[in-house]
Amino acid sequence: MSKLTYEVAEHAFCLLTSGNADWDTCLQQYAPFSVSEPASQPVFELEAIARGAQLAPAVEGFTEEQRQSDEASVIIVGQVAHRPCFEFVLHGRLSARLTATTDYRQGTVELGTDPGYGLNNALMVMYALSTACSQTALFHASVVGYRQRGYLFLGKSGTGKSTHSALWLKHIAGTELLNDDNPVVRMVDGEPRVYGSPWSGKTPCYRNVVMPIGAIVSLSQAPYNAIHRLRSVEAYGVLMSSISGKRWDSRIADGLHETESLLIAHTDMWHLACLPDREAALMCCRQVTAGQPT
Repeated sequence: MSKLTYEVAEHAFCLLTSGNADWDTCLQQYAPFSVSEPASQPVFELEAIARGAQLAPAVEGFTEEQRQSDEASVIIVGQVAHRPCFEFVLHGRLSARLTATTDYRQGTVELGTDPGYGLNNALMVMYALSTACSQTALFHASVVGYRQRGYLFLGKSGTGKSTHSALWLKHIAGTELLNDDNPVVRMVDGEPRVYGSPWSGKTPCYRNVVMPIGAIVSLSQAPYNAIHRLRSVEAYGVLMSSISGKRWDSRIADGLHETESLLIAHTDMWHLACLPDREAALMCCRQVTAGQPT
């Protein structure tokens, strides 16, 4: 068994691997986050066991609570013997099964014939849930860096988050992509910060970077370009729909509520109704960066 340690957004975690799998390929995107000695106590330890075709298609006593579908992938959330259990399905085939302690400090993931997909999802779930009470949130967002600040673009799938980031990259000099799907946001000493992560969806952008947040922008498609600042109630709804978490668990829900409230108090939040064009990016940039240091 091999032990690996990583650090994402200043939270360390450990991975124990065993079984016959191409671990180097499975963990390639985690290389920028590898550490020999973590600066803090790991937030969780996950044991990964490669079972391949021997992964059991079902487990006795599994009770389903919720499922989430996204194109060809499905995450089924439930319990086994009063312990959290997650099944990760890809193209209709079980890829992995994760079981964890109720505080998500310890977990075991059994991997099937798509070990990279299953392991990546298990690590992401363990990270999001083990840090939820540490003023930390895993966002569904695309984020760019500009003038040493991070700008997050939120919205439902298909809204154009990645497209809007690409427009900043193309038309606004000095813009860089930090993450295109799952950045981490964390409050540190009262300051909201955004971090790159090993989870970036279909865009391979795995950067171990951090920036203070310049603004959070909710996007919607429209036949025009218009932007306005969000009120607190609007902002809270936007954050809730963009943050990963098991909200029917009261402890996790309370932790995420604290983080969301702090973000609203310390972050500029906007709504941009827009076309996928150059003018939308330029208008957004002018508005959300106004008054910020250059």
